Amino acid sequence: MGRRGYTAEFRQRVLDLVAAGRRVEDIARDLGISDQTVYSWRRQDQVDRGLESGLTTAERAELISARRRIRELED
Repeated sequence: MGRRGYTAEFRQRVLDLVAAGRRVEDIARDLGISDQTVYSWRRQDQVDRGLESGLTTAERAELISARRRIRELED
Protein backbone atom coordinates (compact mmCIF):
# COMPACT_ATOMS: atom_id res chain seq x y z
CA MET A 1 0.00 0.00 0.00
CA GLY A 2 1.17 3.50 -0.75
CA ARG A 3 1.21 6.68 1.21
CA ARG A 4 -1.92 7.20 3.28
CA GLY A 5 -2.90 3.65 2.42
CA TYR A 6 -3.16 2.47 6.01
CA THR A 7 -6.12 3.19 8.23
CA ALA A 8 -5.75 5.10 11.48
CA GLU A 9 -6.88 1.94 13.31
CA PHE A 10 -4.11 -0.11 11.71
CA ARG A 11 -1.50 2.50 12.61
CA GLN A 12 -2.76 2.60 16.19
CA ARG A 13 -2.62 -1.18 16.42
CA VAL A 14 1.00 -1.09 15.26
CA LEU A 15 1.84 1.61 17.82
CA ASP A 16 0.15 -0.46 20.53
CA LEU A 17 2.38 -3.40 19.62
CA VAL A 18 5.46 -1.18 19.86
CA ALA A 19 4.28 0.16 23.23
CA ALA A 20 3.77 -3.41 24.43
CA GLY A 21 7.47 -4.03 23.86
CA ARG A 22 7.47 -5.84 20.52
CA ARG A 23 10.49 -5.16 18.33
CA VAL A 24 9.83 -2.84 15.41
CA GLU A 25 11.57 -5.22 13.01
CA ASP A 26 9.36 -8.12 14.11
CA ILE A 27 6.16 -6.09 13.81
CA ALA A 28 7.10 -4.83 10.36
CA ARG A 29 7.99 -8.30 9.11
CA ASP A 30 4.83 -9.89 10.54
CA LEU A 31 2.57 -7.22 9.02
CA GLY A 32 4.40 -6.85 5.72
CA ILE A 33 5.33 -3.19 6.12
CA SER A 34 8.71 -1.51 6.29
CA ASP A 35 10.34 -0.93 9.63
CA GLN A 36 10.94 2.69 8.58
CA THR A 37 7.17 3.13 8.32
CA VAL A 38 6.77 1.96 11.90
CA TYR A 39 9.56 4.26 13.09
CA SER A 40 7.92 7.20 11.28
CA TRP A 41 4.54 6.45 12.83
CA ARG A 42 6.12 6.15 16.27
CA ARG A 43 7.92 9.48 15.91
CA GLN A 44 4.75 11.25 14.70
CA ASP A 45 2.84 9.78 17.62
CA GLN A 46 5.46 11.15 20.00
CA VAL A 47 5.18 14.59 18.36
CA ASP A 48 1.38 14.47 18.60
CA ARG A 49 1.62 13.64 22.31
CA GLY A 50 4.07 16.49 22.93
CA LEU A 51 7.02 14.22 23.72
CA GLU A 52 9.09 15.42 20.75
CA SER A 53 9.26 18.68 18.87
CA GLY A 54 7.82 19.01 15.39
CA LEU A 55 4.56 19.60 13.58
CA THR A 56 1.61 17.68 14.95
CA THR A 57 -0.65 15.78 12.59
CA ALA A 58 -3.26 18.54 12.88
CA GLU A 59 -0.70 21.28 12.24
CA ARG A 60 0.69 19.42 9.24
CA ALA A 61 -2.80 18.99 7.76
CA GLU A 62 -3.52 22.69 8.31
CA LEU A 63 -0.26 23.68 6.61
CA ILE A 64 -0.96 21.44 3.61
CA SER A 65 -4.46 22.89 3.32
CA ALA A 66 -3.16 26.46 3.52
CA ARG A 67 -0.52 25.81 0.86
CA ARG A 68 -3.13 24.25 -1.41
CA ARG A 69 -5.41 27.26 -0.95
CA ILE A 70 -2.56 29.68 -1.69
CA ARG A 71 -1.77 27.81 -4.93
CA GLU A 72 -5.44 28.02 -5.94
CA LEU A 73 -5.53 31.75 -5.26
CA GLU A 74 -2.31 32.36 -7.20
CA ASP A 75 -3.65 30.65 -10.34
